[in-house]
Amino acid sequence: MNIFWHEWKSGLRSLLIWSGVMALFILISVTKMAGYVNNPEMTAVLKSLPQAVAAAFGLGAFDLTTLDGFFGVMFVYFALMGAIAAATWGSGVLSREESGKTADFLLTLPVSRSRVLTAKALAALVNCLLFTLVTGVVSVLAVQSYQPDASFYRLLLLEMEAMFLIELIFLAIGLMLASLLRPAWRAVSVTIGLILASYFAFAVSNISKDFDFLKYFTPFKYFDAAVFMQAGRLDGVYVLVSLLIILASIAVVYGAYPRRDIYI
Repeated sequence: MNIFWHEWKSGLRSLLIWSGVMALFILISVTKMAGYVNNPEMTAVLKSLPQAVAAAFGLGAFDLTTLDGFFGVMFVYFALMGAIAAATWGSGVLSREESGKTADFLLTLPVSRSRVLTAKALAALVNCLLFTLVTGVVSVLAVQSYQPDASFYRLLLLEMEAMFLIELIFLAIGLMLASLLRPAWRAVSVTIGLILASYFAFAVSNISKDFDFLKYFTPFKYFDAAVFMQAGRLDGVYVLVSLLIILASIAVVYGAYPRRDIYI
């Protein structure tokens, strides 16, 4: 628990910054939403956009003149920010000791590397959970003037569940890369690169059916707001695939980290 609390406090500043950025993004978006919601003229403007542009940003599947539709579009940005934050926390908790030159102190304590890893991973997991809660709570508070109905709250709950799963995927991948790469700090940039490539694959798969196969390689497509908004639930198959990715990544971490050479 001492390692957990020390690690969580070390990452608290990052959590506060990310939470502040997300809250600001939501507030600005909701302010701009006033020009869209219940404004039929915006429908004509959106229809005038090139189909490829609308598809790439997920605009074609939603009615931005409704609260549900606007937040449906916002979900991919929630997920993208959550993924980058989670990747930073996941890869950072394992690389911090090397970059801070404190590995020789921590790893000489009478605690196994597996227990150190568990404490650090739990600290990053708590950050992901709190970040998701902040996103949901700020969203609810920000839209109260629009008198959201039950369908909006159901949609927002699904979005937060999907966002949390995407965070867990990239948290686990970040941990895995930090346990494999030398030096470990390289994992941050590599994981963020994977996230951006994954988002690019999501956008391209929306533009053309010729690239529909890319949906199997991007978690952003596993939890497409246009799909789960219509179905009223997350796709059970993709939830299972996500859990398998997370478990496989964690298994690699626990296999590699206890045996890796630590740069001090």
